[in-house]
Amino acid sequence: MTLDLVIRQARLADGAAPVDIGIAAGRVAAIAPRIETDAPARAAGGNRVIRGLVDSHLHLDKACLMDRAANPSGTLKGAIAAVSAAKRGFTHDDILARGARVLEMAIGQGTNLVRSQVEIDPAIGLTGFEAVRQLKADHAWALDLQICVFPQEGMLNLPGTEALLIRALQEGADLLGGCPYTDTDPEGQIARLFAIARDFDIDLDFHLDFDLDPSWRHLDAVARQAIAHGWQGRVAVGHVTKLSMLPPGRLEESLALMRDAGVALTVLPSTDLFMTGRDHDHAVPRGVAPAHRAEACGVCATIATNNVLNPFTPFGDGSLTRMANLYANVAQLGAEADLARVFAMVSDAPARLLGRDPAIAVGQPADLVLLPAVSGAEAVATVARPLWGLKAGRPSFEHPAPVLHRPG
Repeated sequence: MTLDLVIRQARLADGAAPVDIGIAAGRVAAIAPRIETDAPARAAGGNRVIRGLVDSHLHLDKACLMDRAANPSGTLKGAIAAVSAAKRGFTHDDILARGARVLEMAIGQGTNLVRSQVEIDPAIGLTGFEAVRQLKADHAWALDLQICVFPQEGMLNLPGTEALLIRALQEGADLLGGCPYTDTDPEGQIARLFAIARDFDIDLDFHLDFDLDPSWRHLDAVARQAIAHGWQGRVAVGHVTKLSMLPPGRLEESLALMRDAGVALTVLPSTDLFMTGRDHDHAVPRGVAPAHRAEACGVCATIATNNVLNPFTPFGDGSLTRMANLYANVAQLGAEADLARVFAMVSDAPARLLGRDPAIAVGQPADLVLLPAVSGAEAVATVARPLWGLKAGRPSFEHPAPVLHRPG
């Protein structure tokens, strides 16, 4: 067998023995304890190799806005207003530059599959979508990008928004999002988005229930529509910070509802911690939905970045191992098995949610990332930054381990 490259001593699963991975024509061609070949080699050193980290919820069009969009209150309402004012001045090239900055951060942190949320409304039109569509093409050498168009400021209350969403879908958007809590008719928006999704045969991804008041929610309406349309397994909901305020019995009922309706949960720890609980002056609630409890209940649970350097989240470096570590701290998870499950929420679980098989197997594209850790649990515990990555067998980034210069 003629190989283009061989990866030596790669650990493909936690606790598994290291193996060699042979690559030819951009795909995995062989996996064996030892591959005899004269092909160039990369050493994995017994560390964990994965197909890549997956960011299931990332906003590229409104990233890196700290120089022009202030949110002194730190609230969700303040962030929406600040970005609403700023985006009237967005241009194609501006979005392209800011989005590229974030994607390049993510690539260097080992992410090679992203779902980007893109705002659509009469104020911005399709400018954000068109720029992110170009980002998708420009960065295909390193990652795969899904585009989810959604109405951040409402749909039924903003005439013309629905028509723009449909145009974006006709022009290549991959799926449709929603934000019912900003609409004057939240349940009407949910129903209409399901109808459009059915017409285009696409998945849905909602921003949902982003506050700490458990007395009302839109989760039930989403679950009902998912079942009614037969869209189980094709719907995700992000934030859902209300879940963090439920006592055990009510939480179990809510997670069972999500499981039975096939609704996935995406938790966004950095944004949710930053924005929620600001009306408390002590005993401030965390406001982070319990992804690990959702996963234990049978719900597809993922952890993602959401926003980077903007009024919703004024920090970020594109690191999903950092985000997983942040979640583990908030959820007070420290056992190895628990940390392994958290790692799966930034790798295997979001890969499946976005339609990718996370397994490294013969015949699969040689999209590979090396972690400086022998397991996913160790990667979360140490906030491991990946050392290098391949996309279709071609190097996409390198981040060598530091070299210490001892005296003498």
